[in-house]
Amino acid sequence: MTPTRHFTGDASPYGGGDPYADYRTADFPFISLLDLADRRLGAGVVAANDEFFAERENLLKPGPAEFDPERFGHKGKIMDGWETRRRRGAGATEPHPTDEDHDWALIRLGAPGVVRGLVVDTAHFRGNYPQSVSVEATSLPGSPSPEDLLAPGVAWTPLVPRTAVGGHAANGFVVDAEQRFTHLRLNQHPDGGIARLRVYGEAVPDPAWLAALGTFDLAALENGGQVEDASDRFYSPATNTVAPGRSHKMDGGWETRRRRDKGNDWIRYRLAARSEIRAVEIDTAYLKGNAAGWATLSVSDGEGEEWTEILPRTRLQPDTNHRFVLPEPVCGTRVRIDIFPDGGISRLRLFGSLTEAGAARLAARHQELGG
Repeated sequence: MTPTRHFTGDASPYGGGDPYADYRTADFPFISLLDLADRRLGAGVVAANDEFFAERENLLKPGPAEFDPERFGHKGKIMDGWETRRRRGAGATEPHPTDEDHDWALIRLGAPGVVRGLVVDTAHFRGNYPQSVSVEATSLPGSPSPEDLLAPGVAWTPLVPRTAVGGHAANGFVVDAEQRFTHLRLNQHPDGGIARLRVYGEAVPDPAWLAALGTFDLAALENGGQVEDASDRFYSPATNTVAPGRSHKMDGGWETRRRRDKGNDWIRYRLAARSEIRAVEIDTAYLKGNAAGWATLSVSDGEGEEWTEILPRTRLQPDTNHRFVLPEPVCGTRVRIDIFPDGGISRLRLFGSLTEAGAARLAARHQELGG
């Protein structure tokens, strides 16, 4: 596995021009996974002990943090992140905070699941970032309040030990904890600012909820669907196609570069578990001059099984949601969409229900992971 990469020390003071010109980052092995703390999934920052300079909610905003060198408010520089006041010691003879002093924020994951990696992003916090960070996780049923999460009996599992980080940098951490979590506690020692938090992993849905729904989207990220691979991710990630809701702009879906050969582009998905597919939606919302021309859909019922076409090559219209009721239900564990010759789709939705074997497997995994 690629080693975890984090940074230490101040970044240079902002000297004008592109504020990201000296931003420190790296390629992390987990960023193709689902962001379990995506606001579109229902994630939120439910509490923080201090947010004097900048609000805690900024931690989960989509997109990179922005920086306006001229923007100041009544409390000082307005930053696009979560920033606490400077900590002080007990008095004039002890002006410095103790080694245990720290600030914290509680994060509700939008999709409970297994965390594989974290990015604690200190973009634009150059001399006012925390000296170190740590991250813990817990799993509680229902919709616990901040008081419930902070109760003495709640068990928190360390995901990232207290680790020095750098300013104006994407600090990445590989996580090795094979458990299902619902909430995180982000700690910064002793104080400072963090622009963004990204929590990459695999959703582990509640099997009782899916059973109650009956028919649901079997490929949706929040229901445990995953993108296994894709032929091209040039303009936007393939995971967008199984994100919640409809796309509201062109880059909210999946778009490939223009092909200059006779091939075609594709995405391969893994469903939540073995499922019975009954209906399909292929949405090209906001893709107008760059929508895929045609599409086929195929299903595989196991790792070594052959692919069976369930939707023949079908013409797609730009900026349109296409609906198909299958002649008869089709069972499978993986699905592949091929588009011809290139272009994009915004969403793929596969409606159906788990088979008896699929439901049993999902329930067993949920239990193994502490759900």
